[in-house]
Amino acid sequence: MPEPMGFYTDTTVCIGCKACEVACKEWNQLPSTNGGVNTLSGDSYDNTRKLDGIHWRHVKFIEQFTESRKDGRWLLMSDVCKHCVHAACLEVCPTGAITRTEFDTVVIQSDACNGCRDCISACPFGVIDINPASGVAQKCTLCYDRLQVGMEPACSKACPTDSIQFGTIRELRETANQRVAKLHETGEKRAYLYGADEKMLGGLNSFYLLVDKPEVYGLPPDPKMPSRNLASSSWFSVLGAVLVGLMGMINFRNRGAVRSEEETQP
Repeated sequence: MPEPMGFYTDTTVCIGCKACEVACKEWNQLPSTNGGVNTLSGDSYDNTRKLDGIHWRHVKFIEQFTESRKDGRWLLMSDVCKHCVHAACLEVCPTGAITRTEFDTVVIQSDACNGCRDCISACPFGVIDINPASGVAQKCTLCYDRLQVGMEPACSKACPTDSIQFGTIRELRETANQRVAKLHETGEKRAYLYGADEKMLGGLNSFYLLVDKPEVYGLPPDPKMPSRNLASSSWFSVLGAVLVGLMGMINFRNRGAVRSEEETQP
């Protein structure tokens, strides 16, 4: 078995060129727009808006400037499926369409997907959506077809600044920790890794170097699995069943009392 593979994204060197988006669409033959309509979002330079069934890579543009726009900074981030070690989408899929590959990545098999959308609501990162052309759920496959023949994913290969790096998770973590240490030495004390350890869903096979809170980048600070609700849901179900049973007994008893009263009347 090969070592787990994935992405390490250093957001501090992203230049927002969108080469990763273009490479992803070209290799996976994804349409450039939804229904042929290409409109400006009005949200800075971010016209692809979000990850969905036809956008498997999404470059976020986050402006942090004062009103005078003299002071501030850009935060740029190429977002993608996290290929979680403990994947919520895989947990809820009723047809087995979502599988884990030999590279420890998570892939949706389109021919087995029934379009139920359970994975869409379960994903804490909002990376999955229905592809309007195919009618089934789709997302980044980490270029599984390329990995099978020893090729690098299209997006990381196209990245001109090495903001997106591909490799074994073990090597990527070493590289990322060294980068964080270097940034701290040069004064960027805010730099940290998001999802690089097992504390977050067992570890993200696509993790990030950030310099602000996760929420600023549109990432959840503490993503959870859907199974976290099972215990509380079970208790609510039991409680509901007990209440329904009691109401039924009371109703039955009241009906019996009314019937007895009718029978005693002349």
